[in-house]
Amino acid sequence: MTQEDSRAGRFIYLDALTTAFVVILLVSNLVAQKVCQIGPFVTSGAILLFPITYIFGDVFTEVYGFAASRRAIWLGFFGTALLYAISAATIALPAAPGWPNQEAFKTVFGFIPRILAASLIAFWAGEFANSYTMARMKLFTEGRMLWTRTIGSTVVGQAVDTTIVITLTFAGVIGWKTLAVMIIQGYLAKVAYEALATPITYAVIAWLKHAEHVDTFDRNESFNPFRFIA
Repeated sequence: MTQEDSRAGRFIYLDALTTAFVVILLVSNLVAQKVCQIGPFVTSGAILLFPITYIFGDVFTEVYGFAASRRAIWLGFFGTALLYAISAATIALPAAPGWPNQEAFKTVFGFIPRILAASLIAFWAGEFANSYTMARMKLFTEGRMLWTRTIGSTVVGQAVDTTIVITLTFAGVIGWKTLAVMIIQGYLAKVAYEALATPITYAVIAWLKHAEHVDTFDRNESFNPFRFIA
């Protein structure tokens, strides 16, 4: 039994959460080009927001099920691809005479194709690994021990995401030892982020389950990631 908006015939908060997920993902991609140093860690500006997308993935899967998470991931994927395409097209437009900011604009929005491909592939694979692990662990634990699912799914998803994005971006550019250090540092930082956010994740999930009157178990769900576009 689910509580639905009588006017829209849908879950009350799912569309708003999906929109927030896509917005956070797009903003993360915009700020990702800044390289920051936080203590001993060198990372991109995306560290402020991108790990939150995995919290959203946990919420979608735990409350609404794998299908809702799959829908959000594909919307985020296509939204990011559109951002990249429009950025490239806008840069290619001739600058107006006297406008002095073309190079600065290119610096901010001129995404490097190799990084674009790495980011899209890593996002897609990591998010689906996260949601799949979350859904399977929920069945295995019969809905108990939520913390094992939120952290366990992030351990898997971020391992996939971080390994893919750093390897595809820097392989052949830096040494393998440095590459391994970057993967480990980035991975540990993201998992720590999720662990620290566990109380917030717990509270949001509990509130949504109560508000929506839903707690989905994906017993008969197809985990095919391409079903959304089939």
